[in-house]
Formats: sequence, C-alpha cells, structure tokens
Amino acid sequence: RGAGMLEIFKQIGKNKELEAVIRRLQSNCENNYKDAAQENLKELESLYATLRESGKLSEKQTRYYGEVLQTYQEQMKKFTHKDQTPYWV
Repeated sequence: RGAGMLEIFKQIGKNKELEAVIRRLQSNCENNYKDAAQENLKELESLYATLRESGKLSEKQTRYYGEVLQTYQEQMKKFTHKDQTPYWV
C-alpha cells in the first residue's frame, strides 16, 4: 500500500474488524494458504455485509471496503487447489 492508501485511511477511518480479516486474508494469500484465504474471503464478505446493513460503516468506509472486497473477489476467482496445474503435467 502506497502513500495514497495511507491518505485514504486517514480520511475514512479504519474499521478494526474488517482490517483484521483483511490482514489474515493477505497473509494467507502471500503464503499460498489457499483454503484459509478462501475462508477469510467468506468471512470478509459476511462481516462487510453485516456492518454495512447495520449502519456501522460510514459512506466512505462502505465505498472503500466494497472496493477492497471486490478486488479480492476478482483476485481469488482461481485461487484454489483444484485449479492448480500439477508440476508433472
């Protein structure tokens, strides 16, 4: 995350619950823990929906975390073990 993201965080304010899930998700992606990362994505989707529906996110947070979620959803479409090509093929 560059300086631009830091400025955005200062403007919108972080949501600690969502940030914790995002950190776990990013860590599992970086370590190639595909099943754990997929579980984190489901957790992020659920938590985001819950917080948004209960009005606990500001408009800026809703927009920002919605974009973060969408980015991870796109990135992880093929991030599963079954989609991996075996090295012997």
